[in-house]
Amino acid sequence: MASITIIDIAKMCGVGVTTVSRAINNHPDISEETKAMIMKVIKENHYVPNNSARNLKRSASKTIAVLIKGITNPFFNRMIQVFEKEIKRKKYSFILQRVDEHQDEIEVAIELEKEKRLKGIVFLGGYFSHSKEKLEQLTVPFVLSTIGMAPEFDPTEFSSVSVDDFKESYKIVDFLCSLGHRKIAIITAPMDDVSIGKLRYEGYKKALEDRGLQVDSRLVCSMKDHLESYSMENGYVVTKDLLESGEPFTALFAVSDSLAVGACKAIFESGKHVPGDYSVAGFDGLDIAYYYNPSITTIRQPVEEIAEETLRILFDLINKKQSHSHKIFPGELMIRESTARI
Repeated sequence: MASITIIDIAKMCGVGVTTVSRAINNHPDISEETKAMIMKVIKENHYVPNNSARNLKRSASKTIAVLIKGITNPFFNRMIQVFEKEIKRKKYSFILQRVDEHQDEIEVAIELEKEKRLKGIVFLGGYFSHSKEKLEQLTVPFVLSTIGMAPEFDPTEFSSVSVDDFKESYKIVDFLCSLGHRKIAIITAPMDDVSIGKLRYEGYKKALEDRGLQVDSRLVCSMKDHLESYSMENGYVVTKDLLESGEPFTALFAVSDSLAVGACKAIFESGKHVPGDYSVAGFDGLDIAYYYNPSITTIRQPVEEIAEETLRILFDLINKKQSHSHKIFPGELMIRESTARI
């Protein structure tokens, strides 16, 4: 059985890792009630704080951490492979840390920085909307990779690498419109979500508006909360519900390729065809979108280039070769068999 971590203790207690750290270190900025609850959980689970790392000089460490939201998303698989290979090639250690959807990645990073004496951090996936004061608690360089950003963020305070999710979603929906489609459904993130799913929805919305088409709320289908986000199962269940609703549509844009594959499965099971009855488009450029039958029209993200540029910027920051920088890669519209003109 793997040893329990401070992150596990935080989850059990329903608090942040910094709160657990305050309790362990008898910090005054924590209520006695909360402290007692945390210490009780620590004792019951035989957790032993890793203080040894704190006593070593940071200069002795050569560790890069990749904190990832959505680790089950196959889009990240290739990126993680590149990260691991390149980080080890530079004679650094590599740590991959999953961050739950509703977990604070900065708190996780702060604790990792203390425990593992990190040299740098890559934040991968999700959405970033932390205050400047909170970011300043990180004392090592970091880069945001394939992350949605709050518009009020000052670009001089961080570095980032991504594609323009809004622009690329606009591109693929406009392509569907150019084929004559007017009733275009979407499988997207819930409306209270502020990550890349929301950005892709906004691109969909703007493309329809620029074509003189109104967004039909009955064709805006959110992923199911109880299912894994951006998964084939989610795409399957959502599309099945859409088909059973009887709401007419001729094309479907899924904000990930995995969702699109699931959508095709639901369409086939209903006795309909792709693209004969419904055109289907995805986003990401996963291998499965190419090898699926019919091959799926999608936006291909340059995965390897994004990963390599992320590390280039990070190591330049570590070596003080540059200040913060931002790189936006263009996506590529891959027109395949799953879309057709009406």
